[in-house]
Amino acid sequence: MLLLATIMEGGNPASFLNIPAFLIVAGGTSGATLASSDMSVLKGAIKLVQRAIKGLALDFRGAAAQLVKLSEKARRQGLLALESDLDQVEDAFAKKGLQLVIDGTESDLVIAILQSEMDSMQARHARNAKVFQTAGGFAPTLGIIGTVMSLVHVLENLSSPAGLGKSIAGAFLATLYGVGSANLMFLPIANRLKDLSAQEMSYREMLLEGILSIQAGDNPRMLGEKLETYVPPTERHAGADVTELPTPSTAAAVEPEPAAEAA
Repeated sequence: MLLLATIMEGGNPASFLNIPAFLIVAGGTSGATLASSDMSVLKGAIKLVQRAIKGLALDFRGAAAQLVKLSEKARRQGLLALESDLDQVEDAFAKKGLQLVIDGTESDLVIAILQSEMDSMQARHARNAKVFQTAGGFAPTLGIIGTVMSLVHVLENLSSPAGLGKSIAGAFLATLYGVGSANLMFLPIANRLKDLSAQEMSYREMLLEGILSIQAGDNPRMLGEKLETYVPPTERHAGADVTELPTPSTAAAVEPEPAAEAA
């Protein structure tokens, strides 16, 4: 839309290209962000951008249906009977929790272990989002620095008034690059990663709720009603609950975290 507005105003998009301004903003922002962040996180920046664009494949309803089915089996045959169903659980977090339950781990310890997993995941996600938030804070400042540097050069050449207009216009491109990259790229990516982290936390909270209910031997139908509250309203079907749905062929899968997150 910004490009369209420029063309409608009679501007030439090519006039917004300025290599020195780009080098100041891009190089300065990269350097400042590198000095403020861990190298391992920066190495995974491209994967984080891809994750922000693609999102997560979180099947809340399918996972809830699978947990209800496991609950029914555990009520009929006991917790040890779930051992044969672990291979069908593709989510590593859910599989770990169910394995702890099958092994007879106390519920308090199950909660402590799984909650620790969730806290660690949330900390990693916060660190990843902070990289882009940091870049979004530095970019406008570097843009202003680039503009000031260019204006200093302009003032040094007041003896050539014919080229002042073009030089001043070029000077302000650094500010445009800095503010534009911050508000159109870095900060939106940071906000997107935070939103995805919140979604995954909600998903894991649902899994934890289901695992603890299975361990406690809760009624499967009541478990279905409880897990239904985690399912987004757009995925709920009128007059149906998760206990009436066919069991998904595969467990709800969470895309693997980028290498920087898994480190």
